[in-house]
Amino acid sequence: MNLERFPRHSLTFGPSPIQPLKRLSAHLGGEVELYAKREDCNSGLAFGGNKTRKLEYLIPQALAEGCDTLVSIGGVQSNQTRQVAAVAAHLGLKCVLVQEHWVEHNDAVCDRVGNIQMSRILGADVRLDPAGFDIGIRPSWEEALADVRRAGGKPFPIPAGCSEHPLGGLGYVGFAEEVRAQEAALGFKFDYIVVCSVTGSTQAGMVVGFAADGRADRVIGIDASGTPEQTHAQILRIAQSTAKLVELGREIRAEDVVLDTRYAAPAYGLPSEDTLEAIRLCARQEGMLTDPVYEGKSMHGMIDKVRRGEFPAGSKVLYAHLGGVPALNAYSFIFRNG
Repeated sequence: MNLERFPRHSLTFGPSPIQPLKRLSAHLGGEVELYAKREDCNSGLAFGGNKTRKLEYLIPQALAEGCDTLVSIGGVQSNQTRQVAAVAAHLGLKCVLVQEHWVEHNDAVCDRVGNIQMSRILGADVRLDPAGFDIGIRPSWEEALADVRRAGGKPFPIPAGCSEHPLGGLGYVGFAEEVRAQEAALGFKFDYIVVCSVTGSTQAGMVVGFAADGRADRVIGIDASGTPEQTHAQILRIAQSTAKLVELGREIRAEDVVLDTRYAAPAYGLPSEDTLEAIRLCARQEGMLTDPVYEGKSMHGMIDKVRRGEFPAGSKVLYAHLGGVPALNAYSFIFRNG
């Protein structure tokens, strides 16, 4: 596998820490050892997160092409757009963000707090659009790119989640390499890696990275999109193209992509009561916050799978905390009493 041939612009502190979740493990019976890899602490750029790791491989292309404006898209409370805005500010570039109405959630301050508030503070040109949820290429984003060109700028297009970019999976191939180095220091290997999946490139990169040591199907994706067939197909497609890019040496097959579809309800961005219970349980056992859109759903999935006995006794499970906690602010009414 050859990741080193791709230029990387450092935006993170270095390897993100791995934290044992001892109290949560004990609370769930103590037969499965849970750990978290804290991607939410991976950078000083507006709280970092998984998109910051991905952007390390996209930014060299933007700089080499002389682009002056990063253009991205997401929902109103998108983690992606907040991280793109922070990276643009860090590099002295302009930033245009399309924020669509992906979530049927109408908290009174939803479009004024959390991720979108930070993007505005960071100086991004934030454009609200009423279009609903979709993980594909969006007309509103293409129009924003055209606007930059018409104004004489040179845009660099960054699709939702970085996922449709050809290099979007590379960051999480690197994640797997990083975990292997940390496992060597810890003295054991993780049996499973749990990760939230929506636009697909985070899990796709992990599948490729862990395929290098035979663990592709030990990456357990927890679907939070509510459109699992589309998400599974996108993860597989991105993983297959990423595997070719890094010269993995074997094909990625459909059975390598494990996507648990039980935890996305009621819809993208809307938490179930069980997801809210998981958010509160993790917070009160570990002091670790997760959000209703992404990490709360993957936390719910991991906790439920432990309770159901779906991880064999003695398993060591690594939870990938991808960030997203700023979105909690947009759910203030739900959490008004904690």
